Amino acid sequence: MKKIGFIGLGTMGAPMAANLLKQSFEVIVYNRTASKCEPLVALGASAAPTPCEAASQADTVITMVSDDSSIAAVYEGEEGLLAGLRQGATVIDCSTVSPALVRETASKVEALGGAFLDAPVTGSSPAAIDGTLVFMVGGRSDVLQGQMDIFDCLGKKVLHMGDNGTGAVAKLAHNTIVGINNLALAEGFSIAAKSGLPAERFLELVQLGSAGSKAADLKGRKIIEHDFTNQFSLALMLKDLKLASSLTDGASIPSPMLNLAKSLFQAGQTQGYGEEDLSSVVKIYESWIGQKIGDAPKPEL
Repeated sequence: MKKIGFIGLGTMGAPMAANLLKQSFEVIVYNRTASKCEPLVALGASAAPTPCEAASQADTVITMVSDDSSIAAVYEGEEGLLAGLRQGATVIDCSTVSPALVRETASKVEALGGAFLDAPVTGSSPAAIDGTLVFMVGGRSDVLQGQMDIFDCLGKKVLHMGDNGTGAVAKLAHNTIVGINNLALAEGFSIAAKSGLPAERFLELVQLGSAGSKAADLKGRKIIEHDFTNQFSLALMLKDLKLASSLTDGASIPSPMLNLAKSLFQAGQTQGYGEEDLSSVVKIYESWIGQKIGDAPKPEL
């Protein structure tokens, strides 16, 4: 069975690595905050002191980090994974980063005799825990087929988008819709709440009607209960919207709703909601209407 190096043990990476261990893969883990390795070591992983060391022991290296700068931190330099990459190894990057960086990184891996797949995911922490992520993958189809045992362990669906970089583009386009849909849900909730409609009944209507969405299914209860426990942070959504905006700017693609969504998530970040769940953007609307969405309607006088 393959030896897997897993680098990046955050909200998504840690449960993904745990699922590999549950399927009896040999996993070598690395995280910049070393203490995050300890729960996985308890499950049977071994911990590496550097990305280089993790890669040097692995047939496949998976990275799941937060942004472009984090890719540079774990890939480059004497202790980076590129320095330890085995001939013939495959690198799978599940991070959401810019398509240009994906293509640049793929070229570096291939120059060392390896193969590269950009494989960002959709599905927040519950899907990572349950092993039901959906992967959108860019790279050679034969390389993808050779890694399907890993993908089958981590997710419920793999969608091959094309060459390196297409997985990253798909993720940014997808998360543009996610951000906009969450704002649409917050805006509809604010209209209903300010007009005295019961939030529970309004959510039921949304889910049964044409306004239904994954945003309503996944975030509606969180909004009503004001439970902004982080499943996918507002800060990460803002980061993805900024990457999507750069992509559309570079390709001269009009994106007015993307730009508005970016501005509102930026407002949420400015208000200090960055480490809360992305659904906390509703608090911007609550400040505008002067009440919480889940508050009971005020009785008529």
